Amino acid sequence: MSVRSGDGLGGRAAIAGIGATEFSKDSGRSELKLAVEAVRAALADAGLTPGDVDGMVTFTMDTSPEITVAQAAGIGELSFFSRVHYGGGAACATVQQAAMAVATGVAEVVVCYRAFNERSGRRFGSGVQQREPSAEGAALGWNIPFGLLTPASWVAMAAQRYLHVYGLTPEAFGHVAMVDRRHAARNPAAYFYGKPITLEEHAASRWIVEPLRLLDCCQETDGGQAIVVTSAERARDLRCPPAVINAAAQGAGRAQEQMTSYYRDGLTGLPETGVVARQLWRSSGLTPGEIDVGILYDHFTPFVLMQLEEFGFCAPGEAADFVAADALPLNTHGGQLGEAYLHGMNGIAEGVRQIRGTSVNQVPGASRVLVTAGTGVPTSGLLLATDEG
Repeated sequence: MSVRSGDGLGGRAAIAGIGATEFSKDSGRSELKLAVEAVRAALADAGLTPGDVDGMVTFTMDTSPEITVAQAAGIGELSFFSRVHYGGGAACATVQQAAMAVATGVAEVVVCYRAFNERSGRRFGSGVQQREPSAEGAALGWNIPFGLLTPASWVAMAAQRYLHVYGLTPEAFGHVAMVDRRHAARNPAAYFYGKPITLEEHAASRWIVEPLRLLDCCQETDGGQAIVVTSAERARDLRCPPAVINAAAQGAGRAQEQMTSYYRDGLTGLPETGVVARQLWRSSGLTPGEIDVGILYDHFTPFVLMQLEEFGFCAPGEAADFVAADALPLNTHGGQLGEAYLHGMNGIAEGVRQIRGTSVNQVPGASRVLVTAGTGVPTSGLLLATDEG
């Protein structure tokens, strides 16, 4: 695929298994053990064994290398192993790489995984504390001296501009938080199970970096999630209904940086998400009106609104009203705000459950699901479908 044409990947691979550890604030075990638990759970869900696996994909940020996880999980020879950069932006791209490997015959069964102790170990929310010299690190040097040290502070710049341009108040972000927590309240796996919120509670939560409040910011979570990808043909004969990969894409925009792309023409959109959107629509032949469920990366609420606009679900500045009207079922697992922050991998799992018809917040007849990865960074996305969709 290029940014100017579609591709032939759609329908050739499928997600056949999903597995996760519990989501907690203190796992009490190593990140390697979390990864292995998630991988084994995903294989069991698919009805496969470690001996069936010949490919592994993870994030560059993961501390558990593919070879080490394979060894610890009892997986044998590998013909494909890969990593994707840019933090949460890698989530859907791990599945894309697995699908490409399967479609081209490089591997037959590929496991994608992410595992970390992001609450009890290294907390991303604590901000930049030490950085090895690099070109990426140098870019942060334009912002750190002015107090922009954390992901929340980086997003707040764009969020403030968004509110100003469209004449909105921070209540616009509260609709996203409320929807996520409403779904999390019905999800026993979610950290905020049984704990919905109101717009008033959102507005009363403490400031983190204006205009972002505590309830605009995702959790910090310990846990692991794994996804099993194989050919669509093989997936049909396995334990669970396949979630066919209708389309998959990566995207980076012009003047792209990691979370601090402040030198673009404007700050009210997410050009990298626009690249992914155009590729997904072009390759699948689908339109926003044909999507049944949206699982949108929600590390911070403002970027959910911008994603909806970049994908064409509504016009710029109208996403808050779109969410408030429940025009599209969103983050039915509770998202990273309500279920867990697993760098978007748990969102892919929820997309699979919607396709299977097994979500705790199941959308009747869901056959096409959009899943997105981290925003503000080079990113990725998936369109998942039923075998008939």
